[in-house]
Order: sequence, then structure tokens, then C-alpha cells
Amino acid sequence: MPALPTAGLRCLTATLVLASCLAAPTAATAAPPAADRPQAPAPAADCALPGRTGWTDEGHATDRVQFQPSTGTRRVLMLFVDFPDAPATDSTDDYAAHLAPAAEWMNQASYGRLQLDITPVRRWIRMPAASTSYDYARGLTFEAHERYLRDAVTAADPQVDFAGYDMVHVVANKAAKAIPFSPTYLYDPATSGVTADGNRVKWAVTFGQDMWRWGHKVVAHETGHTFGLPDLYSFNAPTHGFVGGWDVMGNIAGHAPQFLGWHSWKLGWTRDDQVTCLPGSGHRTVLLNPVERPGGTKIAVVRTGETTAYVAESRRAEGNDENTCSTGVLIYKVDSAAHTGYGPVRVMNANPTTTPPQGCTQLDMAAYAPGQDFTDPDTGVRIEILASNRAGDVVRIGKP
Repeated sequence: MPALPTAGLRCLTATLVLASCLAAPTAATAAPPAADRPQAPAPAADCALPGRTGWTDEGHATDRVQFQPSTGTRRVLMLFVDFPDAPATDSTDDYAAHLAPAAEWMNQASYGRLQLDITPVRRWIRMPAASTSYDYARGLTFEAHERYLRDAVTAADPQVDFAGYDMVHVVANKAAKAIPFSPTYLYDPATSGVTADGNRVKWAVTFGQDMWRWGHKVVAHETGHTFGLPDLYSFNAPTHGFVGGWDVMGNIAGHAPQFLGWHSWKLGWTRDDQVTCLPGSGHRTVLLNPVERPGGTKIAVVRTGETTAYVAESRRAEGNDENTCSTGVLIYKVDSAAHTGYGPVRVMNANPTTTPPQGCTQLDMAAYAPGQDFTDPDTGVRIEILASNRAGDVVRIGKP
């Protein structure tokens, strides 16, 4: 979760049922209708939502001054720090190795459109103050976080060239128990901030002891904040009552942590021509290819208001989601006016009475199967799952 500054805030489309793309449905699977009424496809931009919070949210017009680009190669400098009251006695190698898989994880999640080039400085850098002096706890202020980052950068500057790096990682040693968690730093353009070698440090993650619990996916979560993504877990209980383990921006240790298709579109990893959009009344039928794979149509969006929409996507037990608790069509509501931590995405649960397997939660069982459908009584939006096999899921989206 990024600390907020106190200043400076601010298709594969088709009109026919795509049954020909799938094997013949089994006896337990209802065959889709022969055709839909022809309808001119709407551009994906008609379903993009504006941000309304001035911070990390689900809007598409991401502020590229406040947040860093989410495609291409992002060069990351990784520093390892210890403290006068908590000196390191181990090697930095274990720390670097623990977080290193994040680069490949993000490459796979982005279909190769993002590369994290992480350069670890394999030596301990002594911080100028005791670990207990940084007020580093939940509720950490932007000013306290910036002081911590500034001390780390200043201590490293005589030994390290910061030129050419987009982002900084600061990793605390295991003995520093007063550094318990791993927040994101997003710079405040209205202040002088943190500089080194003539460069402003705009984006950083300072890793604490929870990195040993979350593993390398904590890098994915915190990097997502630097791209403008909000927290999908709840800031008030229940913690994972909005999306469960369906996106790394929710439960980092979730069983299906692949970024939602909506996020992939927002970040530029999914193209506009991979989005089916229904901005008004009507209906569309579309084959959704799983979000874990590159190519094909990734999401079907039904816009319901200025800042709201329903999204359907196909999820499979492969890639970053190989341990998912359920497979099929994931349906969720997006609200780009909802603040981070307060439900900007809410997953609709197809199976609220199903007993989840051990290790899975009720919401982890949310995927819809052929024959199931979702209807929103307030807007009349209806999403029907018509067929499914290895290629993906055929869904029909509509709004009266």
C-alpha cells in the first residue's frame, strides 16, 4: 500500500456465437444459440472508465507524472540496508534470490510487455539511525516513509550510481523487526523529494519482514501501485471480502494471483482490440480466451454508468494461476470512483454455498460454469455462460 503524500495529490469481436471455435459441447453443456442479432461493435474506449479519486484507482486515464509507465523495460536498483541497532550477520544473496523470481512472474503476467530489470547491490548499507526511530508501522506517513527512503539513498550514494534507474528497492535485513511491512513510495511532485546523482527518485518499494511471508509476489503487488493500481483487499474487515485471491493486488498469497483482465487492459498489456465493449443496451456473444495466456479476446465489458461496469473474463489453472481453486468465467464489478481499499473491484460469486477445498476461501470458488448466469437487478445486466473448453469460454453479455 502506498503512503499518501499530504501535498500534491491529485475482439476478437463477433456477432455470431463462436461455437465453431470450441469442440462440440458435452451432454452436460447447453449448446449456444445459432446467432445473435447483428450489432456494430463498439470501440473499447466506450467502456474505459475515468478515474475519480486523484490517486490509485480503476480509471484508465492514469497520471503518468505520478505513476510510472507499465510497459517496456523498467530498470530497478535494489539496495540492502541494516541498522546500528539491528546489524546484518547474513549475506545479501538470500534476499536477492528470494525476490528475483518477480521479474519472470511480471513478464509472464504482462505477456512479455513489461520487463523488470533488477540490479542488486550485493552489500549491506548501514542506515544512519536506529530501525526503531523511523515510526515504520501501519499508518506510516508519507513524510516518515520519505525520510526512510532518503536515508537509504543518501547512505548508498557514495558507493552506488543511481543514474539510469527508474525505481529503487530498499530491502531491510531480517534482524530489523521494527521494519515490518513493504509499502510503496510514490513521489510528490510538489516537493523537492529524494535525489541522487542528479536524479529524482520517483518510485520505490521499501521491503520489510513481510517479504518472507509473501515471497516474490510482494514485488508484483507493490510495483502495481507504481503503475497506478489500487489495493483490492479491504481496509475494513473482512480483509479479502471483495476479490479473494483473484488478483495479486488483493490477496498476495491468493491461489489465482494473475492480474485481472481489467488491470491488464488498464496497464497496456491487453490491447483495445482484445476487449469486447457493450456501452449501452443490446447484447453480444463472444469467445473469451483465458487471461493466463497471450492472445485472443480477454474481457467482455458492460458499462453501467459513468464510473461503473461489469467485466467477464476466462480463468484457467495455468501460468501464474496454476493453483487456482476454481476455473471458468470470473465476473466482477468495477467502480473507478471507489477509493483504494474500499472495493473498486467486487467479484460476483457463482457458488456462494459451495464448500471450498482446504486452503481455499468461499470467494475463491467464484468462477461461473456453462449453464450458470449472472443478473444485476438494478441495471438489468445479464451475463450468461454458454459453453466452455480448452480454448476458453463463450459468454453472452446483455443489457436491456
